[in-house]
Amino acid sequence: MAKNVKKVIPFEFVLEELFEVSPYIKPMFGAYAVYVKEKIVFILREKPEHREDNGVWLATTFEHHLELQNIFPNMRSIKIFGPGPSGWQILPSEAIDFEESVIRVCQMVLNKDPKIGKIPKSKLTSKKKKIAKIEPAIQKKKLMKKNTPVQKKKIAKKIKSIKKNHSKKIEV
Repeated sequence: MAKNVKKVIPFEFVLEELFEVSPYIKPMFGAYAVYVKEKIVFILREKPEHREDNGVWLATTFEHHLELQNIFPNMRSIKIFGPGPSGWQILPSEAIDFEESVIRVCQMVLNKDPKIGKIPKSKLTSKKKKIAKIEPAIQKKKLMKKNTPVQKKKIAKKIKSIKKNHSKKIEV
C-alpha cells in the first residue's frame, strides 16, 4: 500500500528570497529546478547519495566562473558530472558560508545579473521556430498588398522560397 508522502523541497529559503520575482519549481534529476520567468537559475539538491553535491546548483556559463569564484570561494563544479569544469556550478551545503552565499546569489538573480540563469535549449529552439513561422507571414502580408493577380502569383513563389530558406536555417 503506497503512502501519501509529501516531498520536501530542500533549501526552501531560496524560494522565500526570490519571492518578489515569482519563482516556480519543476522536479529535475531527483532534485528541484528553480525558474524565474523563462530562465532556469538554480537546482536545489539534497539526496543521500553523492552528498558532496548537495546544495544549490547555479545555472551559469564558463565565461562567468572566474568572477563568480571570486564572489563565492566555496563554489565548484559538480562532481557527479565527472572530472573537469561544467557549466553548472554548486554552492555546497557543507560549506561554512552556504546560507550567506545562497542569499547573495539570490540577490544577484533579483538584480537580473546575467552571470546567473540560462534559458533552456528547448525554449530557445521553440522561440526560433516561432520566429520562423511569423516572419514569412509578415513578409507575405507586406508583399500581397495592392498587387495584381499575376504579381500575387510571383509573390507566392517568392514566399515559398523564403519559407524553404527559413526551414533550412532552423534545422542547422
